[in-house]
Amino acid sequence: MLLHQLESAIADLLLTVRCLGQASAIAPRVTMEKQQFWLGCAVWAYRDWVGSFYPAGTGSDAFLRRYGERLTAVEGNTTFYSIPSTETVQRWRQETPEDFRFCLKLPRSLSHAGPLAAQIEAAAAFRRQLEPLGDRLGPAFLQLPPRYGPAAIADLAQFLAAWPVDQWPLAVEPRHPEWFQPQSRQSLNRLLQRYGCGRVLLDTRPLYDGTDDPQAISDRRKPKLPLHSDVIGDYAFVRFISHPNRDRNLNYLAEWQERLRQWFEQGTTVYFFVHCPQEIYSPATAIAFQQQLEKAGIAVPPLPTPPAPAQQQLTLFS
Repeated sequence: MLLHQLESAIADLLLTVRCLGQASAIAPRVTMEKQQFWLGCAVWAYRDWVGSFYPAGTGSDAFLRRYGERLTAVEGNTTFYSIPSTETVQRWRQETPEDFRFCLKLPRSLSHAGPLAAQIEAAAAFRRQLEPLGDRLGPAFLQLPPRYGPAAIADLAQFLAAWPVDQWPLAVEPRHPEWFQPQSRQSLNRLLQRYGCGRVLLDTRPLYDGTDDPQAISDRRKPKLPLHSDVIGDYAFVRFISHPNRDRNLNYLAEWQERLRQWFEQGTTVYFFVHCPQEIYSPATAIAFQQQLEKAGIAVPPLPTPPAPAQQQLTLFS
């Protein structure tokens, strides 16, 4: 009870800071999307996609452009490890279609460096740095460290109070198991709702449904956490951690298909990202899910149509 009272007091005190002190951190933009579905992977710069997802001979300088010709959003894991330069951000915008969305992960220097409240000014600087992306920005997401549990909810409240969600939506991914207990889950959901933030829906079930371990060769294991489907606000942010064996994903994707059907009927916007411990398989799983939704009669926008290879284009005019 005392912790909840402290959280409320801090949040109310900092609400004015959010409105007055942070208003200029990033230029205002429209956050309501006409399109309801964006689909993508965690990264775009993956060399092993050349020759399959990307045309043979694609150079690294063309990865983002080729990615935007095939999928509609990217999770943008790159910003977790480093903050891009102004020139890089401007190039990202130039190389992607108007309806493309970057759903960028907050840098680990903010999320994994101790109390979040101490990083409020650094977070404002991060927002300013990404401002040139403008309407290419989908929701950002804050991944909490595995040790960051419900005892730190007052600290989380201070950070969220200072984040201008009306200018750049933010979703939060908890990783401490206690966040998934009924009381803590409800407390977190109330906090997110208070500040207009989303809750990331992380589905790692395909990795742990069986005796084999597809993460054996990975140095970054995904957590085995309960799946929840709490949609806070008007959008859902889904991270689906797929199995390299596509058949092992089918039952779970069928569940997601029906969730998406219900969400679309309710007017919910969905950002859906496919991961895999062996990332080479992610694009094929994402595209197969798109085809699954279309076959089920669910009204999702078509994926972009990549340009024909140069050789084919020459043949047409020969």
